[in-house]
Amino acid sequence: MAGSRERLLRHREDPVSASFLELFFDLAFVFTLNQVGAVLLADPSIDGALRTALLLATVWFLWVTTTWSADWYAPDAPVVRVVLIGAALAGLLMGVAVPAALDDRSALFVGAYLVVNAGRGLLGLVVLRGHPLRRRIGRILCWFAASGVLWLAGLFLPAARVPLWGLALLVEYAGPSVGWPTPWLGRSRPQELRLRGAHFAERFRQVFIISLGELIFSAGLAYAESETSPAQTGAFLLIFATAVLLGLLYVTPGGRQLASAIERARPTRLGTASNLLHLVMIAGVVSTAVAAEVVIGHPGEPGAVAVVVAGPALFLAGRLLLSAAINRRISLPRLLGLPVLVAVGLVAADLPLLVATAVTTAVLVAVAVLDRARVFAPG
Repeated sequence: MAGSRERLLRHREDPVSASFLELFFDLAFVFTLNQVGAVLLADPSIDGALRTALLLATVWFLWVTTTWSADWYAPDAPVVRVVLIGAALAGLLMGVAVPAALDDRSALFVGAYLVVNAGRGLLGLVVLRGHPLRRRIGRILCWFAASGVLWLAGLFLPAARVPLWGLALLVEYAGPSVGWPTPWLGRSRPQELRLRGAHFAERFRQVFIISLGELIFSAGLAYAESETSPAQTGAFLLIFATAVLLGLLYVTPGGRQLASAIERARPTRLGTASNLLHLVMIAGVVSTAVAAEVVIGHPGEPGAVAVVVAGPALFLAGRLLLSAAINRRISLPRLLGLPVLVAVGLVAADLPLLVATAVTTAVLVAVAVLDRARVFAPG
C-alpha cells in the first residue's frame, strides 16, 4: 500500500518546471493582486494599508500552501490537478470578495479560503492512506482547524474581525516554522518538510513576474485613461523603468542562488523565510502599482509621496533580507538605498508627484548599477 502511495509523491528525477495548471493557478492570482491594490488605492491611509496587508497576507498564504502542496506531489498526480484547479477557483472567489472582504463579502472571502484549505488536507488524507507522510497532512489539517475557528469567529464578530483574522494568520504562518506540533501526531521532522529547491525557486520567480505584470498592467491602464500629456507620459515611463529595475534587482545576483540555497538549508529556516520575504517584496510591487495610478493620474500634484516611496522601500527591505538569508551577507547598495528612500519621502513631501517618482527611480538605478557592478558584498 505504501509503495503505491509513494508514486503520488514528487521524486528527485521528476521535472522541476512548473506545470500548465500551476501557471493557470497563477492567473487567478493576477486578478486577486489587482483587487488587493484597489483596496489600498481607495484608502491609502495607515489604517487602509494595514487592512490591505491583512488581505494580501491571506491570499499570499493561499498561494504558498498550494505551491508547497504541489511541490510534495508528483507533477502528473491527479491530486495535484484537483488541488490546483480548486485553489484557482478559490483565489478568484477571494479576489471577487477582496474589495468588501472586511464587510459585506466577508463570508465569501473566508468561505473560499477555508474550503480550499480543508479540502486540500482531506484529499491528502485520502490519497496518502497507508503512507507514513499521512501524519504530516493530519498535523497541517489540525492547525488549519484551529485557525479556522478564529476565521469563523471574526466572521460572526465584525467588531473584532481584523484582530481575530490577524491572529489566525499568525497561527498559520507559524505552523511550518515549528513543524505543526499536534497532540498524538507529534511534530513534523525536517526531512518531511524538504522542498525541491529548483521547483520552489522557479515558482517564486514566476509569481514575482506575475506581480510585475500587475504593476505594468496598472500603469498601462492608467496611462490609457489619461490625457497623455508630457507629464503623464513622463510618469508612465518612470513607472515602467521602476518595474524593470525591480525585476533586475530581484534576479541579480542572489535570486539565481535561491534554488541551491533552499536545497542546502533546513526547510524550516530558508523555506519559511523565503515565503515571508517574498510577501514583503510583492507587497512592495502592489504598492508601486497603486502609486502608478496616482502618479500617472495626477503627476503635477503634491502629496501622497509616501505611496510613491513605500513600494520600492518595501521591495528593497524584502530583497535585502532575502540576500542575507541566502548568502548570510548584507547587500550594501540596498542597505544604503533604504534610508535614502525614506529621506526622499520626507524631503519631497511638498514636491509634485512626478518629481518624487523621478528621484525614487534614480535611487533604484543607483542601487541596481552598484549591485550589477558588484562594488559591495554580493546579494
